[in-house]
Amino acid sequence: MTAGAAAAGGPVRSRGARGFARALDNRNLLGLLFMLPAAALLLVFLTYPLGLGIWLGFTDTKIGRAGHWVGLANYLYLAGDAVARLSVFNTIVYTVVASTVKFALGLWLALLLNEKLPFKSLLRAIVLLPFIVPTALSAIAFWWIYDAQFSVISWMLVRLGWIHQYIDFLGDPWLARMSTIIANIWRGVPFVAICLLAGLQTISPSYYEAASLDGASSWQKFRYVTMPLLTPIIAVVMTFSVLFTFTDFQLIYVLTRGGPANATHLMATLSFQRAIPGGALGEGAALAVAMIPFLLAAILFSYFGLQRRAWQQGGDA
Repeated sequence: MTAGAAAAGGPVRSRGARGFARALDNRNLLGLLFMLPAAALLLVFLTYPLGLGIWLGFTDTKIGRAGHWVGLANYLYLAGDAVARLSVFNTIVYTVVASTVKFALGLWLALLLNEKLPFKSLLRAIVLLPFIVPTALSAIAFWWIYDAQFSVISWMLVRLGWIHQYIDFLGDPWLARMSTIIANIWRGVPFVAICLLAGLQTISPSYYEAASLDGASSWQKFRYVTMPLLTPIIAVVMTFSVLFTFTDFQLIYVLTRGGPANATHLMATLSFQRAIPGGALGEGAALAVAMIPFLLAAILFSYFGLQRRAWQQGGDA
């Protein structure tokens, strides 16, 4: 009887093993299994906080007190709040100026590092250093550079006789804005440069050889060969650059705390100030949620950039 049961169970187990093996051979199912741990982490640490933030934005929750549903009251209040409107203006200026300059400098550095230079590997490592340094340390370094009494920039300009008194970089609203933008550019250029350099490495030299045979100049090679083939990479890199810049928090908070007179407050820093030190969780959450449309616009820019496959062939879009 035992032998019969074993004999009967043998084919069942064999069929089960074969079914399991076939399931493992299914690339789609296997990919789904490998994605489950990452999906669980995203669900816990991204989806839940996002959903909670959206919910809090519609309530009047305070720290230590449960809130009640207030609908769009927080958003209407922020729309009429001068400081909130100023933070939106600061964020747009900060993002547009910093991202534009980072792209220009990053592309120039990528083209330079793609040439045959001595000690090329060392130069690439040096270029990447500002991006590797922790943001808080970079902000502290710039805080000393911009200090009203000990600024090395002011010291050099005084010694050269170009100015007669130290500049208060972080005391004037527009100077503070430009100072924070410069600090962000210094940190972000290496990321753009290295990513674009990786894209340049994928372009076959045969394209440039064919262009040379056709009598193309250096500018024509750049315009009709490099840029069309590099555009999909540019779309992705600039999307991430805009996202990182738009949501910048550490650099601004360590460097200026949003001052002077809220001149450098971004939406991220003001959201934190209203929600945590200020205790108005609902108001802070509403300001953070208001950033989502801007971030979605950046993502759509990347999506449509990647869809334009004609760029990869050097043709018209």
